[in-house]
Amino acid sequence: MDYRPYWGAVVLALVLALAVAAGADDDHTRAKAARDAGTIVSLRAILDRVEAEFTGSPVEIELDDDDAGRWIYRVKLLAPGGAMVKLEYDARDARLIRAKGRGVDAARRQRAD
Repeated sequence: MDYRPYWGAVVLALVLALAVAAGADDDHTRAKAARDAGTIVSLRAILDRVEAEFTGSPVEIELDDDDAGRWIYRVKLLAPGGAMVKLEYDARDARLIRAKGRGVDAARRQRAD
């Protein structure tokens, strides 16, 4: 049996995996540089904002840059009652951009005027 095609597939898979890992390292480096330069707010600032605006527990947080080069914190929040709410915050100023999900209204804290 000729194993050359299998080895080719294994090598290709390894090369692709390394390329993805290198890209992830690059994203991390860029995000850290943006934070160090003061271009984006800290994760702590985002968590404070989420806690002030919503009830529930953050279960996942990502920092991504969109196609326009804008940094976005994406937060998945487990709201009371078990609904999953997705929040997006502008990483420059911690401003809420979008809130969506079945339980978003129930999870939103009432403002004290």
